[in-house]
Amino acid sequence: MLTIYSNRRTRDCEGHTRREFLKVGALGASGLTLATLLEARARAAAEGKPTKDTSVVWLWLSGGPTHIETFDPKMTAPSEYRSVTGEVRTSLPGVTIGGTFPKMARVVDKMALVRSFAHTNSGHGGGTHFVMTGYDNRTIDNGGLPTRPSMGSILARVRGPNHPVTGMPTYVRLGGIGSDGPAFLGAAYAPFDPNGEARRNMTLSLPEERLAQRRALLKGLDNINRKVDASGLMEGLSKFEQQAFSLVLGNAPKAFDLSNEDPRVVERYGGRRSRLGMQLLQARRLCEAGCGFVTINYGGWDMHSSIERAMKARSPQMDHAVAAFIEDVYQRGLQEKILLVITGEFGRTPRVNRNAGRDHWAPLSTLALAGGGLKMGQVVGQSAPKADVPHSKPIRPQDLMATIFHVLGIDLRVQFVNQTGRPVYMIEEGEPIAELV
Repeated sequence: MLTIYSNRRTRDCEGHTRREFLKVGALGASGLTLATLLEARARAAAEGKPTKDTSVVWLWLSGGPTHIETFDPKMTAPSEYRSVTGEVRTSLPGVTIGGTFPKMARVVDKMALVRSFAHTNSGHGGGTHFVMTGYDNRTIDNGGLPTRPSMGSILARVRGPNHPVTGMPTYVRLGGIGSDGPAFLGAAYAPFDPNGEARRNMTLSLPEERLAQRRALLKGLDNINRKVDASGLMEGLSKFEQQAFSLVLGNAPKAFDLSNEDPRVVERYGGRRSRLGMQLLQARRLCEAGCGFVTINYGGWDMHSSIERAMKARSPQMDHAVAAFIEDVYQRGLQEKILLVITGEFGRTPRVNRNAGRDHWAPLSTLALAGGGLKMGQVVGQSAPKADVPHSKPIRPQDLMATIFHVLGIDLRVQFVNQTGRPVYMIEEGEPIAELV
């Protein structure tokens, strides 16, 4: 059950204090009620906060995807540096990508490949924190906690945790990633996990006709309360209760349910056999329903040995699903609204090691984007001849962060109070990637 409480308190005949409540189905998000989240969203809008309807789908390749075998094959380099999977020509003249991505190659004209993305932390946890938040954290790989909020949580803080009309969560986690939480922003801005109790509780546990009866009863009781409510508080709260009903009875839960999708579209994404395909399809549906930031984790990229075999095993599902997603977004005219970001915690060493693999390498990392109203159909930046460092101006995590803020309509100078009570900028040095905006 979703229990939506108001802050107004009354006393029963025996003098006991109780909070007025409305049961719909449950949200189960850190003790917060849906009406509270909806009210926070409306408050953010009332304060003049940006409320663009753009969205980000963040595809995280955990483990550290090789930049060489994905988007920068470097076939002109010596054999021990170039892509071990070869290359494939793309829809952009003169541009190639790794040989295990033939389907993505056909949609590269709708993408931007960033070949100068770099940072300085080659630890799994530290690199993840750097890319997810824009800030380095050397304690993470030794058991430390995130010190900065993720981009999805920042968006939830700016826009409010839920869409003002549909009730759709602003930030949804389809796949957990390290450092993907709110840090000092607080639990209200954590990602909504549809695999947890929160999503299950969005499903009605009683027939709609019985819910309608309870709703009618509540309305009758509220009418009595409103007659004596000189402050108008209950009348004001009722709109959030209405939004809560809309979330449960309306289209928001349907966005999570792929049984509502055209079977032909499901098959186009790879069918039920493709977990990544289904997650990307669900992400598109969530964004259409008002979600602002969706994370997906497609892991298995920590390829210290036999990288050629590993790439041939891991790439096909991604190749098919990403190509389908990009084509779908463009065919639906959503390329101005939805930005796909493909990245991971770092790249891999430029030189193949003695185990025919590549090790951790942050000085040149993996990044590609599609859509979001940005300038697509280009390669941004250049790597050095051996694909070890940027040859052109490096693109840093805060530059990626600033680009995402630009797409989402977040003020680049936005500040929030941290755990010590100090207001801090979310971005201190980054600027949107000039070639894209």
